[in-house]
Amino acid sequence: MDTPICESGFTGVGIGAAMIGLRPVVEMMTFNFAILALDQIINSAAKMYYMSGGQFNIPIVIRGPGGPAHQLAAQHSQSMESYFYHVPGLKVVRPTTPADAKGLLKSAIRDDNPVVFIESETLYAVKGEVPEDPDFTIPLGQAIVRKEGRDVTVIAYMGMMYRAMEVAEALEKEGISVELVDPRTLRPMDAETIIGSVRKTHRAVVVEAGAGFAGMGSEIASFITEQVFDDLDAPVERVTGANAPMPYARNLEQAKTPSREKIAEAIRKVCYVNGG
Repeated sequence: MDTPICESGFTGVGIGAAMIGLRPVVEMMTFNFAILALDQIINSAAKMYYMSGGQFNIPIVIRGPGGPAHQLAAQHSQSMESYFYHVPGLKVVRPTTPADAKGLLKSAIRDDNPVVFIESETLYAVKGEVPEDPDFTIPLGQAIVRKEGRDVTVIAYMGMMYRAMEVAEALEKEGISVELVDPRTLRPMDAETIIGSVRKTHRAVVVEAGAGFAGMGSEIASFITEQVFDDLDAPVERVTGANAPMPYARNLEQAKTPSREKIAEAIRKVCYVNGG
């Protein structure tokens, strides 16, 4: 259904549709515009099941692109997931591969809870194998090990996972074996897979495109430290975007987001390489 560009309005219509038994998918042209619908998402969708005493499920998916884009400046390039995963009642998904996008979206639509499904505009051109099985799904809350390694665990998602893959390949030549873990679903978070990897490698680096303060990296670093402190051979390192609005200029946009050099530096640091 085409609607006026009124995010609060059409999100509210979607929530009402969910309350009477439909499974609406609400599309944000860019997830930055979801700011205009925060009251509907947070005060209605996330809380209705609880406040109605279980009378109303809200099986709604709110999806669209978010995070760093290609020179779309500060109001269109924000990593919005941090606005939502703090809210009880919401599930938050950030798919990395084409197969993830299909499998996780189908699971999100079938879920009886409101799901915030944030894609990446910069990854829409990525190609990959996608199962044709109409019943192919990926359970929400299930992380995946993208690459096996022995020396350090790197936790990343979306564009940062692809950047970390390039770094891991380069560091293999230096004798550093990197294991890559992609959470895929940020809430619920598959802490078990992440913890299992860190117990194996004894080191962890968390990479995220957001500004860092009170971000997803903070949460992951926290539960790693709380649960496997005695297994760590180095403090958990975080690599985040700069704490500044996204610039329009291409060179400044690149400086704002985590670079391959910064990721590699953090990995070397926790591995005590080159004086780290």
